[in-house]
Amino acid sequence: MATKQRSKVEKGFVSVLLILIGFILSIPFIWMLLSAFKPNPELIQIPVRIFPETWTFENFTRLFTEMNFGTYLRNTLILVGCALVGLIFNAMAGYSFAKFDFKGNRPLFFLVLATMMIPGQVTMIPVYLILNQIGLTNTMPGIVLPGLVAAFSIFLFKQFMTTIPDALLEAARLDGAGEFFIFFKLVLPMAKSILAVQGILAFIGAWNSFLWPLIVANSQELYTLSVGLALLQGQAGENYALQMAGSAVMVVPILIIFAIFQKYIVDGFTMSGIK
Repeated sequence: MATKQRSKVEKGFVSVLLILIGFILSIPFIWMLLSAFKPNPELIQIPVRIFPETWTFENFTRLFTEMNFGTYLRNTLILVGCALVGLIFNAMAGYSFAKFDFKGNRPLFFLVLATMMIPGQVTMIPVYLILNQIGLTNTMPGIVLPGLVAAFSIFLFKQFMTTIPDALLEAARLDGAGEFFIFFKLVLPMAKSILAVQGILAFIGAWNSFLWPLIVANSQELYTLSVGLALLQGQAGENYALQMAGSAVMVVPILIIFAIFQKYIVDGFTMSGIK
């Protein structure tokens, strides 16, 4: 009984400690979110007020009516959508490496892994020159195409799909199932957890995409939210409330997506630990 009671006390202490740490870490986010609903004079006044005295949506309205954030949001959503489509291609590649014994399987897979050792900044100039030669600079396809495939994603899918029993796939083939049916109806449902983890990573990477769109695009009509937020710092000057609203537009969707898929992410980590 004493051991059980001590264990409960320890769990309670750890829970309180984690809640306290989580609250402290979330203070900058809470401050940013509340400041986005303040008029700028109220934000910079002394003494500082945590909660807005006058709640206003003017900052968010100005973002989309005066600062071209509607266009930036559209471009970012296109980039995110294409990144999620690319996730299917990565899963197909990982499945092929894991379950098909074709000539050159291992050397090709090691070549894919070798690309992970090359920093992305090193490949930007060659990729830009290739896109320039085929006329894709300053276009949305030029921004999207280099991010469709990721070596790290292929590696994770391959490692996960190696654990799928071959007997299950062979039984489906004996029943007359085609390879696309097996992949989409059997393999992908079994890989929900790893898909969720990779989906979160792909979403965050595309949502926060900054350097590549800035290099490829010459027109503001092709800029993403990250680039638009950087421009906002110069355009808004000392209007910190407007900048806080722009930051909130960037951060809040990531938190929502993480909250929705949190269960699958935890399951993915758990399964990885079991393996």
